[in-house]
Amino acid sequence: MDLKNQIAVVTGGSRGLGLGLVEALVERGARVTVVARTARDLDRVSSRLGVATIAADVTDRAEAGRILSALRPTILALNAGATPEMAPLVEQSWEAFSTTWDTDVKAGLYWLQAALTTPLPPGSRVLVGSSGAAVNGSPMSGGYAGAKRMLWTLANYANGVSSENRLGIRFQTVVPLQMIGGTGVGQAGALAYSARAGVTPEQFLSRFGAPMPPRQFGEHVVTLLSDPQFEGGRAFGLKGDSGISVLEGEAA
Repeated sequence: MDLKNQIAVVTGGSRGLGLGLVEALVERGARVTVVARTARDLDRVSSRLGVATIAADVTDRAEAGRILSALRPTILALNAGATPEMAPLVEQSWEAFSTTWDTDVKAGLYWLQAALTTPLPPGSRVLVGSSGAAVNGSPMSGGYAGAKRMLWTLANYANGVSSENRLGIRFQTVVPLQMIGGTGVGQAGALAYSARAGVTPEQFLSRFGAPMPPRQFGEHVVTLLSDPQFEGGRAFGLKGDSGISVLEGEAA
Protein backbone atom coordinates (compact mmCIF):
# COMPACT_ATOMS: atom_id res chain seq x y z
CA MET A 1 0.00 0.00 0.00
CA ASP A 2 1.34 3.43 -0.99
CA LEU A 3 0.62 5.59 2.06
CA LYS A 4 0.76 8.95 0.31
CA ASN A 5 -2.69 10.62 0.46
CA GLN A 6 -4.25 7.57 2.10
CA ILE A 7 -6.96 8.60 4.57
CA ALA A 8 -5.99 7.31 8.01
CA VAL A 9 -7.81 7.41 11.34
CA VAL A 10 -5.85 6.65 14.51
CA THR A 11 -7.69 6.29 17.81
CA GLY A 12 -5.61 7.17 20.84
CA GLY A 13 -3.16 8.91 18.54
CA SER A 14 -2.42 11.95 20.68
CA ARG A 15 0.23 10.31 22.88
CA GLY A 16 2.33 7.18 23.40
CA LEU A 17 2.41 4.47 20.75
CA GLY A 18 -0.48 6.03 18.86
CA LEU A 19 1.40 9.30 18.51
CA GLY A 20 4.47 7.43 17.24
CA LEU A 21 2.30 5.90 14.53
CA VAL A 22 0.74 9.25 13.64
CA GLU A 23 4.22 10.77 13.21
CA ALA A 24 5.29 7.94 10.90
CA LEU A 25 2.10 8.16 8.82
CA VAL A 26 2.41 11.95 8.43
CA GLU A 27 6.01 11.60 7.29
CA ARG A 28 4.84 9.31 4.48
CA GLY A 29 2.17 11.70 3.30
CA ALA A 30 -0.96 10.08 4.74
CA ARG A 31 -3.94 12.31 5.57
CA VAL A 32 -4.38 11.57 9.26
CA THR A 33 -7.24 12.22 11.66
CA VAL A 34 -6.54 11.57 15.34
CA VAL A 35 -9.42 10.57 17.61
CA ALA A 36 -8.91 10.91 21.37
CA ARG A 37 -10.69 12.09 24.47
CA THR A 38 -8.47 14.94 25.72
CA ALA A 39 -8.77 18.20 23.79
CA ARG A 40 -5.48 19.59 25.12
CA ASP A 41 -3.51 16.61 23.82
CA LEU A 42 -5.29 16.85 20.47
CA ASP A 43 -4.47 20.55 20.19
CA ARG A 44 -0.78 19.79 20.71
CA VAL A 45 -0.61 17.07 18.08
CA SER A 46 -2.59 19.16 15.61
CA SER A 47 -0.31 22.17 16.07
CA ARG A 48 2.85 20.12 15.73
CA LEU A 49 1.92 17.75 12.91
CA GLY A 50 -0.93 19.51 11.09
CA VAL A 51 -3.30 16.56 11.43
CA ALA A 52 -7.07 16.76 11.79
CA THR A 53 -8.44 15.86 15.21
CA ILE A 54 -11.74 14.75 16.71
CA ALA A 55 -12.42 14.82 20.44
CA ALA A 56 -14.59 11.79 21.17
CA ASP A 57 -15.13 8.92 23.55
CA VAL A 58 -13.93 5.85 21.63
CA THR A 59 -16.40 3.67 23.54
CA ASP A 60 -19.33 5.61 22.06
CA ARG A 61 -20.81 3.34 19.40
CA ALA A 62 -22.56 6.18 17.58
CA GLU A 63 -19.34 8.21 17.37
CA ALA A 64 -17.47 5.28 15.82
CA GLY A 65 -20.10 4.94 13.10
CA ARG A 66 -20.35 8.66 12.50
CA ILE A 67 -16.59 9.16 12.17
CA LEU A 68 -16.03 6.23 9.81
CA SER A 69 -19.05 7.11 7.68
CA ALA A 70 -17.86 10.70 7.32
CA LEU A 71 -14.19 9.99 6.63
CA ARG A 72 -14.24 6.50 5.04
CA PRO A 73 -10.56 5.86 5.81
CA THR A 74 -8.49 3.24 4.03
CA ILE A 75 -6.32 2.88 7.15
CA LEU A 76 -7.87 2.53 10.59
CA ALA A 77 -5.59 2.01 13.59
CA LEU A 78 -7.34 1.13 16.85
CA ASN A 79 -4.83 2.09 19.50
CA ALA A 80 -6.86 3.78 22.27
CA GLY A 81 -7.08 2.01 25.61
CA ALA A 82 -7.14 2.37 29.35
CA THR A 83 -4.19 2.00 31.71
CA PRO A 84 -4.97 -0.94 34.01
CA GLU A 85 -4.70 -0.70 37.78
CA MET A 86 -1.58 -2.64 38.74
CA ALA A 87 -2.13 -4.92 41.75
CA PRO A 88 -1.91 -8.62 42.64
CA LEU A 89 -4.94 -10.72 41.75
CA VAL A 90 -6.12 -10.99 45.36
CA GLU A 91 -6.25 -7.20 45.65
CA GLN A 92 -8.20 -6.52 42.43
CA SER A 93 -11.76 -5.27 42.66
CA TRP A 94 -14.07 -6.17 39.78
CA GLU A 95 -14.15 -2.49 38.76
CA ALA A 96 -10.36 -2.37 38.48
CA PHE A 97 -10.08 -5.83 36.91
CA SER A 98 -12.59 -5.01 34.16
CA THR A 99 -11.30 -1.54 33.24
CA THR A 100 -9.67 -2.66 30.00
CA TRP A 101 -12.71 -4.75 29.05
CA ASP A 102 -14.99 -1.74 29.53
CA THR A 103 -12.68 0.47 27.47
CA ASP A 104 -10.36 -1.41 25.10
CA VAL A 105 -12.68 -4.30 24.20
CA LYS A 106 -15.83 -2.21 24.12
CA ALA A 107 -14.20 0.33 21.82
CA GLY A 108 -12.70 -2.44 19.69
CA LEU A 109 -16.07 -4.10 19.22
CA TYR A 110 -17.83 -0.89 18.21
CA TRP A 111 -15.14 0.31 15.79
CA LEU A 112 -14.81 -3.10 14.14
CA GLN A 113 -18.58 -3.25 13.73
CA ALA A 114 -18.57 0.24 12.22
CA ALA A 115 -15.74 -0.68 9.83
CA LEU A 116 -17.77 -3.65 8.59
CA THR A 117 -21.17 -1.98 8.37
CA THR A 118 -20.14 1.40 6.92
CA PRO A 119 -18.30 -0.37 5.20
CA LEU A 120 -14.75 0.88 4.68
CA PRO A 121 -13.54 0.85 1.05
CA PRO A 122 -12.29 -2.44 -0.42
CA GLY A 123 -8.58 -2.85 0.22
CA SER A 124 -8.73 -0.99 3.53
CA ARG A 125 -6.50 -2.13 6.39
CA VAL A 126 -7.70 -2.13 9.99
CA LEU A 127 -4.95 -2.50 12.59
CA VAL A 128 -6.03 -3.66 16.04
CA GLY A 129 -3.63 -2.86 18.88
CA SER A 130 -3.01 -5.78 21.24
CA SER A 131 -0.14 -6.58 23.63
CA GLY A 132 2.46 -9.21 24.44
CA ALA A 133 0.32 -9.83 27.52
CA ALA A 134 -2.12 -11.57 25.16
CA VAL A 135 0.60 -14.19 24.61
CA ASN A 136 2.39 -14.36 27.96
CA GLY A 137 -0.15 -13.06 30.49
CA SER A 138 0.23 -10.17 32.92
CA PRO A 139 -0.71 -11.21 36.47
CA MET A 140 -0.41 -7.72 37.97
CA SER A 141 -2.81 -6.03 35.54
CA GLY A 142 -6.16 -7.66 36.23
CA GLY A 143 -8.15 -8.36 33.09
CA TYR A 144 -5.66 -6.64 30.76
CA ALA A 145 -4.14 -9.79 29.20
CA GLY A 146 -7.55 -11.31 28.50
CA ALA A 147 -8.83 -8.05 27.03
CA LYS A 148 -5.88 -7.83 24.66
CA ARG A 149 -6.37 -11.44 23.59
CA MET A 150 -10.06 -10.73 23.00
CA LEU A 151 -9.17 -7.84 20.69
CA TRP A 152 -6.98 -10.23 18.69
CA THR A 153 -9.87 -12.68 18.51
CA LEU A 154 -12.30 -9.94 17.46
CA ALA A 155 -9.99 -8.99 14.58
CA ASN A 156 -10.11 -12.58 13.37
CA TYR A 157 -13.90 -12.61 13.67
CA ALA A 158 -14.02 -9.40 11.62
CA ASN A 159 -11.89 -11.02 8.90
CA GLY A 160 -14.48 -13.79 8.72
CA VAL A 161 -17.31 -11.29 8.23
CA SER A 162 -15.31 -9.39 5.62
CA SER A 163 -14.64 -12.60 3.71
CA GLU A 164 -18.24 -13.83 3.91
CA ASN A 165 -19.56 -10.52 2.59
CA ARG A 166 -16.74 -9.96 0.08
CA LEU A 167 -15.90 -6.57 1.57
CA GLY A 168 -12.17 -6.73 0.84
CA ILE A 169 -11.26 -5.23 4.24
CA ARG A 170 -8.29 -6.78 6.06
CA PHE A 171 -8.10 -6.82 9.85
CA GLN A 172 -4.65 -7.32 11.36
CA THR A 173 -3.52 -7.43 14.98
CA VAL A 174 -0.40 -5.56 16.11
CA VAL A 175 1.29 -7.08 19.16
CA PRO A 176 4.17 -5.19 20.84
CA LEU A 177 6.16 -7.99 22.48
CA GLN A 178 7.77 -5.81 25.14
CA MET A 179 6.87 -3.15 27.68
CA ILE A 180 7.57 0.32 26.39
CA GLY A 181 8.71 2.83 28.98
CA GLY A 182 7.31 6.33 28.87
CA THR A 183 3.87 5.24 27.71
CA GLY A 184 0.89 5.02 30.05
CA VAL A 185 0.52 1.25 30.11
CA GLY A 186 4.22 0.51 29.69
CA GLN A 187 5.32 2.81 32.49
CA ALA A 188 2.65 1.50 34.86
CA GLY A 189 3.74 -2.05 34.15
CA ALA A 190 7.43 -1.28 34.51
CA LEU A 191 6.89 0.38 37.88
CA ALA A 192 4.76 -2.47 39.23
CA TYR A 193 6.86 -5.38 38.02
CA SER A 194 10.20 -3.78 38.86
CA ALA A 195 9.00 -3.13 42.41
CA ARG A 196 7.96 -6.76 42.75
CA ALA A 197 11.34 -7.93 41.40
CA GLY A 198 13.33 -5.50 43.55
CA VAL A 199 15.00 -3.76 40.61
CA THR A 200 14.69 -0.35 38.99
CA PRO A 201 12.18 0.19 36.16
CA GLU A 202 15.11 0.66 33.78
CA GLN A 203 16.63 -2.65 34.83
CA PHE A 204 13.32 -4.42 34.39
CA LEU A 205 12.72 -2.95 30.92
CA SER A 206 16.23 -3.99 29.85
CA ARG A 207 15.13 -7.62 30.14
CA PHE A 208 13.16 -7.18 26.92
CA GLY A 209 16.29 -6.35 24.94
CA ALA A 210 16.64 -3.21 22.84
CA PRO A 211 13.95 -0.62 23.61
CA MET A 212 11.21 0.18 21.12
CA PRO A 213 10.24 3.83 21.60
CA PRO A 214 6.90 5.00 20.17
CA ARG A 215 8.38 6.37 16.98
CA GLN A 216 10.13 3.08 16.21
CA PHE A 217 6.83 1.31 16.87
CA GLY A 218 5.26 3.67 14.33
CA GLU A 219 7.94 2.85 11.78
CA HIS A 220 7.30 -0.86 12.19
CA VAL A 221 3.57 -0.35 11.70
CA VAL A 222 3.95 1.69 8.51
CA THR A 223 6.24 -1.07 7.24
CA LEU A 224 3.39 -3.52 7.84
CA LEU A 225 1.12 -1.26 5.82
CA SER A 226 3.48 -0.53 2.95
CA ASP A 227 5.45 -3.77 2.45
CA PRO A 228 3.49 -6.28 0.29
CA GLN A 229 4.93 -9.24 2.21
CA PHE A 230 2.78 -8.30 5.23
CA GLU A 231 -0.54 -7.92 3.42
CA GLY A 232 -1.77 -11.42 4.21
CA GLY A 233 -0.75 -11.99 7.82
CA ARG A 234 -3.33 -11.76 10.60
CA ALA A 235 -1.14 -10.91 13.61
CA PHE A 236 2.35 -9.44 13.90
CA GLY A 237 4.76 -9.18 16.81
CA LEU A 238 6.93 -6.08 17.12
CA LYS A 239 10.21 -5.76 19.06
CA GLY A 240 12.96 -3.22 19.28
CA ASP A 241 15.77 -5.69 18.58
CA SER A 242 14.18 -8.14 16.12
CA GLY A 243 11.64 -5.96 14.34
CA ILE A 244 8.54 -7.59 12.85
CA SER A 245 7.57 -11.25 13.20
CA VAL A 246 4.47 -13.04 11.93
CA LEU A 247 2.47 -14.49 14.82
CA GLU A 248 -0.54 -15.71 12.86
CA GLY A 249 -1.23 -16.17 9.18
CA GLU A 250 1.47 -16.11 6.56
CA ALA A 251 3.62 -13.40 5.04
CA ALA A 252 3.65 -13.25 1.26
